[in-house]
Amino acid sequence: MSGKIPVGDLVAECLKRIGVRVAFGIISVHNTPLLDAINRRGATRFVMVRGEMGGTHMADAYARVSGALGVVITSTGPGAASAASGLVEARFAGSPVLHITSQSSTRFIDRDVGTVHDVPDQLAMLRSVSKAAYRVHSAATVMGTLMHAAAQALTPPMGPVSVEIPIDVQMAQIDRPHALTQWALPLPPVLAPAPQALDALVSLVGQSSRPLLWTGNGARGAGYAIARLAQLGIPVATSWNGRGVLPEDHPLSIGPLATLPEFERFYAEVDLLIVAGSRVRGHETRDGAMALPARRVHIDVDQRADGRTFTNALFVHADAALTLSALAQRLDGHWRAANAHAESVGRVKAEAVANYRRTLGTYQTLPDIVRDAMPRDAIWVRDISFHQTTWANRIFPVYGPRDSIYSVGAAIGTGMPLAIGAALAAPGRKTVAMCGDGGFLLNLGELWTAVQEKPDVCFLVMNDQGYGVIRHIQDATYDGRRFYDHLLGPQLELLAKSAPMPYWRVTRLDQLGAALQAALRQHGPTLVELDMAAIGPFQPRHSVPSYAAPR
Repeated sequence: MSGKIPVGDLVAECLKRIGVRVAFGIISVHNTPLLDAINRRGATRFVMVRGEMGGTHMADAYARVSGALGVVITSTGPGAASAASGLVEARFAGSPVLHITSQSSTRFIDRDVGTVHDVPDQLAMLRSVSKAAYRVHSAATVMGTLMHAAAQALTPPMGPVSVEIPIDVQMAQIDRPHALTQWALPLPPVLAPAPQALDALVSLVGQSSRPLLWTGNGARGAGYAIARLAQLGIPVATSWNGRGVLPEDHPLSIGPLATLPEFERFYAEVDLLIVAGSRVRGHETRDGAMALPARRVHIDVDQRADGRTFTNALFVHADAALTLSALAQRLDGHWRAANAHAESVGRVKAEAVANYRRTLGTYQTLPDIVRDAMPRDAIWVRDISFHQTTWANRIFPVYGPRDSIYSVGAAIGTGMPLAIGAALAAPGRKTVAMCGDGGFLLNLGELWTAVQEKPDVCFLVMNDQGYGVIRHIQDATYDGRRFYDHLLGPQLELLAKSAPMPYWRVTRLDQLGAALQAALRQHGPTLVELDMAAIGPFQPRHSVPSYAAPR
């Protein structure tokens, strides 16, 4: 097929060739040529969001759950700026997101002459919050720029990449590229470990008897290799963003319990820590103060990870899945961990869960109630709230490597749009999104995106009529002076009726399981409100982060 086509049609065709089935965004004066083409071609479902922030979070979660490229389309200036917080979160999470935004006509770009939506140096703004950002300067460069941007987003370490396409370029006619029919992303080969580095890793493990494997988001695709290493008696801890790579009911899965005091004491018994595809983030290790095992090796595709958070005796610059698979192959039949190692893990795991559960006071049965109501393969999404930062990140079990979605950057308001994107990425599965009332209200307009698109998602709103995390900090470090913490919000029952969507209000914990089960039997979005004022205050006994204390 040959002849001239509008650049907007070329972009729509490129998205189809990449395999993009769903894109998120808002139509605007500067992106109508592109969205007209997407609509006419019908190969990509366009989800009409209510805000660019929400749409970018949806694209992020879509990528996390599907493993494919997430795409968000925004407008120039204010629209692109509204996407910035979503791009920041996608970068924290290592999500492959392609952000396509428009620009003023090329003759006006960066001249500050006051054209509609014009923002001087928009590209610099996008570069500051993206893995990379590019501008299409002519119709002839559209395909090459998009190909490069999409490949860069999908190349580890993954992250969001932005592309500006000026409105006049979108409207231009171009000869249909012959290469379009055979278009393939120029993804680099997976990075294998150097033979000498692999030999050194095998030697270190062979000299140990009580090793521990700590995996993160970069090892999300290494489940088979990790399971083989667990069969050899190696326990597996995970970062919060790498959960479920080994089902967390596996006897040797430590999962996110790795950050609890019981396991910090256990690390004194560990003679080798193998970190694979994890930053070992300060947020999860008391800003680097956690006492990890003294002897450490680190496997990561990103050379910059070498010594970034903790020192190591060996750094293996390679893909985590390939390296762990090769390690398991070399060890199988020749080595296994001491039997007492697995027994210690089981004992410490039971102790850590029991001790942590007791800190939840009135709400100590809540994790089990929610987990028992959910299908095993349900997607578990959380906004930043008191419940998320306590039990949901620690003792709530996750069973699959793409089942846990949360605000990695610890921003409030991400839960609802993340849940919509996650649910649209996994039709046929259920999604449960636990949000505090403050976070739920921040992107409230996206509730109608859910109603319009009908994903199978249940919004579980933990309503304490304010910012519970902030109250706890104020009580603990500001002599109980509470300020700017109380929120006036809508009656959620009336909100659900106006949407409309099925609604349940829970005033006792023993009602919650039945309400969640009823909500999950529905098709489309539902809303369950847990009235914390009726149940009682949530006052878990844990320390306030050091950065939250007054200086």
